[in-house]
Amino acid sequence: MTTATELYARALGLIPGGVNSPVRAMKAMGLGAPIFAARGDGAYLEDVDGHRYLDWVLSWGPLIFGHADPETVEAVVAAARRGTTFGTATEAEVELAAEIVDAVPSVEMVRLVSSGTEAAMTALRLARAATGREPFVRFRGGYHGHADPFLSEAGSGVRTLGIEAGGEGRVVDFNDLDGVERAIDGAACVFVEPVAGNMGVVPPAPGFLEGLRRLCDESGALLVFDEVITGFRVARGGAQERYRVLPDLTVLGKIVGGGLPLAAFGGRADLMERLAPAGDVYQAGTLSGNPLATAAGLSVVRRLTSDVYDELERKGERLDRGLTPFGRFERVGAMATLFVDDYPAVFRHLLERGIYLAPSQNEAMFLSTAHGDEEIDRTIQAVADFFA
Repeated sequence: MTTATELYARALGLIPGGVNSPVRAMKAMGLGAPIFAARGDGAYLEDVDGHRYLDWVLSWGPLIFGHADPETVEAVVAAARRGTTFGTATEAEVELAAEIVDAVPSVEMVRLVSSGTEAAMTALRLARAATGREPFVRFRGGYHGHADPFLSEAGSGVRTLGIEAGGEGRVVDFNDLDGVERAIDGAACVFVEPVAGNMGVVPPAPGFLEGLRRLCDESGALLVFDEVITGFRVARGGAQERYRVLPDLTVLGKIVGGGLPLAAFGGRADLMERLAPAGDVYQAGTLSGNPLATAAGLSVVRRLTSDVYDELERKGERLDRGLTPFGRFERVGAMATLFVDDYPAVFRHLLERGIYLAPSQNEAMFLSTAHGDEEIDRTIQAVADFFA
């Protein structure tokens, strides 16, 4: 059997940094090779060395029913037997679009794409075209993919690796309405994660999202919610349902694709109809609406009932009670972060005990229906052991 150390040595000669997404590297956590996954089952992940981990990363959030969810796997296999890609329209694309429009309060029309980065950069292009303005406002520590305009002072892996890149946004602090008011004049849009998820989970302050809506209305800017993480996770209709503030455009990803590469952006019909071929804002993708991804997305989204969210909320409250004594614990729905002074040490301690957190303080823990009380209590006890 090939070990992770052997795979990493080989990968370093073939893939920049040995990984295909920077945050998968674990140097910031004081480790050598990253985890090389072999399989997953429910709340557990097994690596190529045979180590079994209780997984709180869940592929960075998409797996709300856990790894290898049988219904999702069955849907994907059935779709694959019919064909993996067609390059033309399918019924499943229409059905998934209908589910999104039904679920997300502000979305009247939606376009399916293949990644959150693609969805975010096109939403920005659309906002610029609709307003005739170029500058935009975004928030320090937020992350909207790796398109150039979004990278300066971004969160998540950019912060973990200490990388800085040029951007075109007017960057202000999250929850700082005064800063937005100073920056918004002449802006095409305000681009925001309604619950910050890439600088750790940071909830919006009371009145913050409402204030953004007001400032956008007053200035003529559009309000864009990046709900790649929060969409279908903090509520079926995302953060906009939970906080009752409606944006003009919404970016979706992760859960909406059921664990396969699929993302989307949508909003008011008058804005979305600016997209080609209906309008003059061009966007295209060979694999957009891929039949395997739409099958997975439909399988997951159609099962996200109020009972599912009630269950996730109960589990989240149990995690709250257990972890709050050990640091600043922030949670919104089924996403949470434990902020501690020496996160790499906590990460290594838990990994040695078979519990896998994100290799970055700036990322969330993600709850799933596959996490039971036993898994939650085991995690709480392992954290308590570290601080004992």
